[in-house]
Amino acid sequence: MTPSLTLSAAPKRLPIGALLALAMTGFICIVTETLPAGLLPLISEGLAISPSMAGQMVTAYALGSVLAVIPMTIATRGWRRRNVLLLTIVGFLLFNSITALSSHYGVTLVARFFAGVAAGLAWSLLAGYARRMVEPDQQGKALALAMVGTPIALSLGVPLGTWLGGLVGWRTTFGLMSALTLMLIVWVLVKVPDYPPQPAHQRLSLRRVLTTPGVRPVLAVVISWMLAHNILYTYIAPFVAPAGLADRVDLVLLVFGLAALAGIWLTAKLVEPLLRKTVLASLVMFAVVCVGFGFWGRVPEVIYLGVLLWGLSFGGAATLLQTALADAAGDGADVALSLNVVAWNSAIAGSGVVGGVLLDRWGVASFPWAMVVLVAVGFVIAWSARAHGFKAGPRGAGAGAVVGH
Repeated sequence: MTPSLTLSAAPKRLPIGALLALAMTGFICIVTETLPAGLLPLISEGLAISPSMAGQMVTAYALGSVLAVIPMTIATRGWRRRNVLLLTIVGFLLFNSITALSSHYGVTLVARFFAGVAAGLAWSLLAGYARRMVEPDQQGKALALAMVGTPIALSLGVPLGTWLGGLVGWRTTFGLMSALTLMLIVWVLVKVPDYPPQPAHQRLSLRRVLTTPGVRPVLAVVISWMLAHNILYTYIAPFVAPAGLADRVDLVLLVFGLAALAGIWLTAKLVEPLLRKTVLASLVMFAVVCVGFGFWGRVPEVIYLGVLLWGLSFGGAATLLQTALADAAGDGADVALSLNVVAWNSAIAGSGVVGGVLLDRWGVASFPWAMVVLVAVGFVIAWSARAHGFKAGPRGAGAGAVVGH
């Protein structure tokens, strides 16, 4: 494998400003995706549609991400990297603005679909971009910082957007998201370095990437872990209701979000020396939480403690899994990370279906045991991928030195 970029001259200090710009991009991705969920009554009234039809704004966004991420990633591999990043941000600017101004449901859905396309391309780009800014032994820390926008968006961004929607209206809230992207464009131009595209002879095909040792095990862990996580996250309101917390879902999610931030901080410390052990420990912690919920899910104190440990175990998941995937894929990192977007979003979609079936047939008491099975599958796969995917020992100096850009 021929290195596409030598990083020996990279500065020892992390490029905080540039990495935070990537984190802000992730924040905008998440908030743009989930904002309609908190504004459904206002949107349905404003567009004269039912709440269920308004909810399809989330579906259209996810569909855009899943369908477009791989072809868009492959199509833009020959572009300079900052141009691709700016394309995604301009996409958010354009399609959030259309959402804010549109009075036609069909136009709104199309705008949401293409906003999802922008998000899919962004997610395939961010991890590799963060890794490219630093030396190999700093890549885990850099990725942890670049991913910090996700739990912030989940814990603070969506509730804030919902509150703003009630205060100034849902259209103005989407307009404010556009204003935020304008600021981000300037931030990227000032702080984020540009890089040339990956040389054509180093661009691996989709089939070649999928057959690279270690790639499929990591993707399998992504699907099993995220499916288990999202069953609980998607249906958290009915799940905590038997514990008398139906009116405290906001507090439960806040505990989760703050714990996830702590998980990111902890992962930044552990990803370089102990990536494999941290993945396995996170899965074990989540499994213990699921068992606790299975036996004592009606006890409020158990719910709060379990949610705290759940957030702690989940906070670093994106960093750990994307680092392992990019390390395994080598020159095919961009394509592998686009596959990660598909796997992640498919798990989100699948969790809605699986969780819905469990809820209708057996009730929320069935959630923890289904999740234990999924987490156990993920643990076995991660444990078995000792040679490729989740390697034992510290990340070597050459483990991620090359990022396919």
